Amino acid sequence: MSTVHSIRWMAFTALLAALLASGLSASGNNSADPTGNSQEEEGFVPLFNGQNLQGWVNVNCHPDTFYVKNGEIITTGQPTGFLRTERMYENFILEVEWMHVNKKEIANSGIFVWGDPLPAVGTPYTRGIEVQVLINYPKVDWATNHGDVFAIHGAKCVPDRPHPRGYMRCLPSEERVKGGGEWNHYRIIAKDGAIKLHVNGKEVSGVSQCVPRKGYLALESEGAECHFKNIRIKELPSSQPKAEEVAQSWQGHVSIFNGLTLEGWKAEAGTWKTSGGRLVAQGNAPLASGKEYGPCELLFDWRLPAAAKQRQWQIDVAGNKTTLSVPATGKPDAWRREILRSSAAGLIIFHPIPGLEIMNVFLRPLDK
Repeated sequence: MSTVHSIRWMAFTALLAALLASGLSASGNNSADPTGNSQEEEGFVPLFNGQNLQGWVNVNCHPDTFYVKNGEIITTGQPTGFLRTERMYENFILEVEWMHVNKKEIANSGIFVWGDPLPAVGTPYTRGIEVQVLINYPKVDWATNHGDVFAIHGAKCVPDRPHPRGYMRCLPSEERVKGGGEWNHYRIIAKDGAIKLHVNGKEVSGVSQCVPRKGYLALESEGAECHFKNIRIKELPSSQPKAEEVAQSWQGHVSIFNGLTLEGWKAEAGTWKTSGGRLVAQGNAPLASGKEYGPCELLFDWRLPAAAKQRQWQIDVAGNKTTLSVPATGKPDAWRREILRSSAAGLIIFHPIPGLEIMNVFLRPLDK
């Protein structure tokens, strides 16, 4: 073989070897991420096992609100509430894929970062930082469909770009979210009180100086069916947050109202109804738990109609009767949180006035 042919042959074989190596690499990574995020990045562990909700806690929703099917966590969107992790996280990289099914109607959900274990007063949402999961919302100046990051219900943050209305909310730099029926990829980098959101492979939003900056992670149910899959997390070293920078820890409270029905409660027909995740009294008839509870602590939120003339009502917690009143200078329709204890055993009975609303009903057993 001539010298020229030899050089050409060597170049050809080198090129062929490179092409073969590239092809093998691509075919060997069936989970290649079209967003450009490496699926082989070290240190990630699944946050969802693809089979059941082990490691997750249904905080304030119906048992059927969140379920697993075909390797996905699916929320029906009813009632509004959240599914949180069993433990807190501080610094991490979280990756998740999500898809709304609505093609035209507004579809809302979210991912809560650094949240409390229970809802904030008078709302089904936790205090924390929300990463918006939203499509088909009308174009406005204060919110978008493309990855807003913002503080909710008492949490604090500073957006990377000033909000047009001064809100603690970062609007994304560009529109990258796909519509209903299509999967989106979020990469959430949370470190030292700052959050950076990558939407389908590019950073678009961020906040800093967050409080809390350590807490629970959660998926939100808010009116529309939403699917989540391939949820994984890589924890980063702690920066030792101060006590006031850490979310509340779970104290053992579990929900005894599913937000949708009167299941687990007893009342005369037509005297109570559920509406918007609340128990609503239609008159003066009592509402009683369907079973007795031993020594316990009951936590719940309540309010009266704005025009209520009567400003007090009673509750019986396992034999311990208490009268609850609106302060003389207080507004009847402002939400209030009560925490009542009983060392006895018995039913929980609400003795209302018409229009009383109750939500976020949680119970914690006490040692005898």
